[in-house]
Amino acid sequence: MSFQTGLSGLNASGKRLDVIGNNIANANTVGMKVSRAEFTELIAAALGPSGGGGAGGGIGVTVGAVSQQFSQGTINITGNSLDVAINGGGFYQLTQKDGSAAYTRDGQFKLTSTGDIVTNTGANLMGYPTTLLGITTSSTIQKLTVPTGAPIPAKATSAVTAEFNLDARAKVGATATPPTVIGTYGTTMTGFDSQGVPVPITLYFDKTAADAWNIYVPNPASTQAAPLPPVLLTNMTFDVNGKLTLPVGTTPLTLQSTNPSIGAFTATLDLSTVTQYGAAFAVSSLTQDGYAAGSLTGVKIDDRGILTTTYSNGQSQARGQISLADFRNVQGLAPVGAGSWVETASSGQPIRGIPGEGNFGKLRAGATEDSNVDLTAELISMMTAQRDYQANAQTIKTQDQVLSTLVNLR
Repeated sequence: MSFQTGLSGLNASGKRLDVIGNNIANANTVGMKVSRAEFTELIAAALGPSGGGGAGGGIGVTVGAVSQQFSQGTINITGNSLDVAINGGGFYQLTQKDGSAAYTRDGQFKLTSTGDIVTNTGANLMGYPTTLLGITTSSTIQKLTVPTGAPIPAKATSAVTAEFNLDARAKVGATATPPTVIGTYGTTMTGFDSQGVPVPITLYFDKTAADAWNIYVPNPASTQAAPLPPVLLTNMTFDVNGKLTLPVGTTPLTLQSTNPSIGAFTATLDLSTVTQYGAAFAVSSLTQDGYAAGSLTGVKIDDRGILTTTYSNGQSQARGQISLADFRNVQGLAPVGAGSWVETASSGQPIRGIPGEGNFGKLRAGATEDSNVDLTAELISMMTAQRDYQANAQTIKTQDQVLSTLVNLR
């Protein structure tokens, strides 16, 4: 019986050494969680003949389970745009090549030639669909992907916003000596037609009375050979505090494409932030919402898990949001290699959500989560396991000596 007891101790200690060796080997594996061998005592009987508990004897040890410790690993900054770490609870949801679901803490993602966001093993990262502005549109998860083929189409300018200050000290243009030429105060920017061809947007400002200005735009019929006076667009009036009182709301603004088949098209002009103070004329901001066609230049993931694409025309568009999953019993997850786990009956079904909400951790873009292996502790555990192995080997050696003495009795 003692031989079997010692042998069970050797097997258990050997298994513990295997687990410790695996921990040490994966000390630098992103998202890896440390494992621990848990032992269980073997006894000859649970109850004695009379129902007491003292009649049974121990017959050795076995490995009851190898459990993983899902404590937080150190966040390591990498600067890679597709690296992302979870700081807190949750797992990334994956769809493996065979179509099955898996879960991981390894946030080293890659972009394929077809635009899929995948792990190093080719599993697809899952998330929620969003609008181009990053608003979630559905609670059904799908594969996260970005368009890598044709460029995004151009968008015609439909809204223009101008922010500037008109000099309250300026003289009325018509009564000034000499008269102020229309164009003395003005600004210009570039819009786009529906094909992404640049369209100039020019505004001229002329003071007509105290606290009153006219806005002019170039005459579309004007040519270099036959210049025509600018056309009145609208009037502006200001109160005694220099705030705009008219126009209220937006003003229609006609833009002219150089393409005859497109011709004139209308945008809106927002002047609500224009002021008239006793300071030099200055333009603070000019914005418009049109753009030319653009090709993909980069992909990044932000701290909210929003997958964003950037384009050569300066535009950025959201293409989905990473979803996280958690389990009531993470110890019940079954490891399947490559830093991934699958759900089991013990773990329960996944609870899905958005990073930073509820019990789900926040994301750290441009970073990865290191393994939670403590090398110092593992090396100490290795020495302890080695001594356990030697002690169990000694029990076998001692039993052999006892048996040899019995056999040699005369």
